[in-house]
Amino acid sequence: MPDVAAGASATSDVALVQRRTVRVLAAGQVLTGVAFGSTLSLGALLAADLSGQEALSGFATAAVTLGAALTAIPLARLAARRGRRFALSTGNVAALVGIAVVILAAATRAFPMLLVGIALIGAGNAGTLQARFAATDLASTSRRGRDLATVVWATTVGGVVGPLLLAPGEVLGAGIGMPRLTGAYLFSFAAQACALALYVLVLRPDPLLLAQRQARAATAGAVGDTVTDRPLLARYAMFAVAASHVTMASVMAMTPVHLSHIVAPDAVTFAVGVTIALHVFGMYGLSPVFGILADRVGRIPVVLLGQVLLAAALAVAAALSWSQAGVLVALVLLGLGWSAATVAGSALLTEATPVDARPRRQGRSDTLMTACAAVGSIVAGLILGGAGYGGLALWALVPVVAVCLGAVWVRVRG
Repeated sequence: MPDVAAGASATSDVALVQRRTVRVLAAGQVLTGVAFGSTLSLGALLAADLSGQEALSGFATAAVTLGAALTAIPLARLAARRGRRFALSTGNVAALVGIAVVILAAATRAFPMLLVGIALIGAGNAGTLQARFAATDLASTSRRGRDLATVVWATTVGGVVGPLLLAPGEVLGAGIGMPRLTGAYLFSFAAQACALALYVLVLRPDPLLLAQRQARAATAGAVGDTVTDRPLLARYAMFAVAASHVTMASVMAMTPVHLSHIVAPDAVTFAVGVTIALHVFGMYGLSPVFGILADRVGRIPVVLLGQVLLAAALAVAAALSWSQAGVLVALVLLGLGWSAATVAGSALLTEATPVDARPRRQGRSDTLMTACAAVGSIVAGLILGGAGYGGLALWALVPVVAVCLGAVWVRVRG
């Protein structure tokens, strides 16, 4: 009887820690969302301005995704050794340095330096991406999708506010003599600094280190459940998340440049800010709904729902590429599709992997996702120049079809 009571007490304590962890991670996502929202909106415009070639605008998104790709595995290894708090904080520091480098690059008109700064911001984003996995470290199977989605949803606040700060940021930046298109980075720097303080001071106990101790206790015969390794499902989850991210990132990265051609010059900044803000809302705003669906109807069905939404977005973008309203609708649908696939795919990867192997696989997943998106963004710029925005949308259907075929393959092999 005492063993049963001790087990129940331990379970209750872990549940309390998990609820606190989710709240802290959600607050951190609000702050990093503000910081990253400006980068998404300004990166392509700054790249086109400093390079003098619109075809190179995709290099901004390529740089931020490449920075995330190169640091995802090192940050995951750091998390495995030192815990989530240390890894997330390291990402915040990299982003703070990156923001300073971007402002310096704009002041000196140095395009290569701009890409270095954006890549460092991407390293910070690698940490931000891993926050969603931190939400699953202590989560029960019945709530894993919901807890993950709650942290993803929290990015909505910052992600929507960030792009809307472009115009006020420009006014503020101009008032203190900052280079054009960099004023909003002041808000980004402040938000990243606050997120750093939050993780360092409040994310205690560390969720991953506690989950690892639980797993070792379960193996030794104490309370807790062991997780069966299912590598086939894990590989499909990584592929689905990466392919969905490529589809989203390649079209989203080129949208600011495309809008600059179909919107009056004096309204470009406002149009880009509103469009990206609503796109980011699509990415994160309904993630709790997709998390609940993933818990109730299954991970793979929700991944496929994401592909349906992505396909609808691409169809609208191809058919209404000349319309600002059409582009806006396409970007919202694109965000919703990404959200469904990412929430369900990330939950699937976590539950198909034992605790000790999770940081490694999660790091590989983020590396694959961001590296593919980096290549996709470069290719997207070339396609935009040759086939236009509508042609780019049609090419982006290829990963969507591949994910659907992969689901059939997993079902046959599984």
